[in-house]
Amino acid sequence: MLTIMRADPVNGTTEIGAIVYAPELQRSPATTEAAHLIARHVFDDLGYRRLEWKCDSLNEPSRRAAARLGFIEEGTFRNAIVVKNRSRDTTWFALTDDDWPRVHQAQRRWLDPANFDDDGTQRRTLAESFASLDT
Repeated sequence: MLTIMRADPVNGTTEIGAIVYAPELQRSPATTEAAHLIARHVFDDLGYRRLEWKCDSLNEPSRRAAARLGFIEEGTFRNAIVVKNRSRDTTWFALTDDDWPRVHQAQRRWLDPANFDDDGTQRRTLAESFASLDT
C-alpha cells in the first residue's frame, strides 16, 4: 500500500504516505516503480509543485528510502505528534517540481529493464543513476 495524502490543490502540494509493503515487495524494483508512478502522477498529471514524505525520525528504513528515491531532507519537527504514548519527532522530506526532472530521469534509468540481468539483479544502483546525471 502506498497512498497520496493531504492533497492541497490550491497550493499544489501533497504527501506520499501510509507506506506498507509485503515482505515479498520490500527492496524490490516494484517499490521504486510504485513511488515513481505516484510522483509522476503528482507532478506530470496533477501539475503539483511539491510532494512530501514524512516519517518517524527513528524509522531509519523510511528515511533511507526517501533519500534513495531523491527526496531532500528538510528538517525535523520535534515532538510533532504522540504515538503509542511517546512524543514522536517527524522528519520531513520533499521533492519539488524543480527537483522532479532530475529525479524522474534517474529513476527511469534505474527502472529500465536493461538495468537488470536475467535473474533480476540490478546492474547499477539508483544512487549510481543519480550520480551519472552529475557527470
